[in-house]
Amino acid sequence: MRIIKSVAEMRKVTNSLTWKSKVGFVPTMGALHKGHISLAEAARKECKIVVMSIYVNPSQFAPNEDLDSYPRTLRSDLELAENAGVDYIFLPTDAEMYPEGYKTWVNVEEITDILCGATRSGHFRGVTTIVTKLMNLIKPDFMYMGEKDFQQVAVLKKMIEDLNISTVIKACPTVRESDGLAMSSRNTYLSPEERKQALCLNLSMKQAAALYQRGETSLTVIRNSMTEIILANQGRIDYIEFVDRDTLAVKESADDKTRIVLAVFIGKTRLIDNGDLV
Repeated sequence: MRIIKSVAEMRKVTNSLTWKSKVGFVPTMGALHKGHISLAEAARKECKIVVMSIYVNPSQFAPNEDLDSYPRTLRSDLELAENAGVDYIFLPTDAEMYPEGYKTWVNVEEITDILCGATRSGHFRGVTTIVTKLMNLIKPDFMYMGEKDFQQVAVLKKMIEDLNISTVIKACPTVRESDGLAMSSRNTYLSPEERKQALCLNLSMKQAAALYQRGETSLTVIRNSMTEIILANQGRIDYIEFVDRDTLAVKESADDKTRIVLAVFIGKTRLIDNGDLV
């Protein structure tokens, strides 16, 4: 596995590879866990070359968020990536990605103003900009992303479509702990008691699915039931929403295309999750 730290070197490698090899790309902010590794393994199965980026992107963090404390575990990240069959790690600095005088941003409208975008100002502008820059450098055939970040995947698919970018996003299922908690780098923030409380996200979605399967289509009823479970576990709700799994359009009533999306604070840690009603 080769580590690349500069834009110039990454571009040189890309130019030598992309014309003759199918390239799979896994963008990450490091602090790798089994979810990230499942993406690398999926890329390894389908692509000749696998590139992973490790970059904590400052532009997707608001001033009051956890940029400075975001977990950084580079030594173990590199070991995990190599064991998963990654060929190249792109490990740039802020100065490489946002040099002095940087002024260009990519913005997807409307679907970035809801859900996480409603409370994380500028977050998706940072995501779309950095992913565009990474795709321009790496020129992957496929980009592998986890469905845990459901809105992010939808936003990036729309960006790729609108900007006529040839990369295809491969959305891979959320990887969970044995007790159902969605794997996240931010899970390390949780105390042992908070870790137990965090199960309320998945438990509330299971309750929602059970209600729907019994014939309940009122999203008010379903949301209220989910809310009870979360509040009983000391969770503080950012949002619970029900959207069309393809368009992110907010649903008026439950149907087979409804996707549950939610964000909940457990202590000071904001966790997200999502799942289908069926």
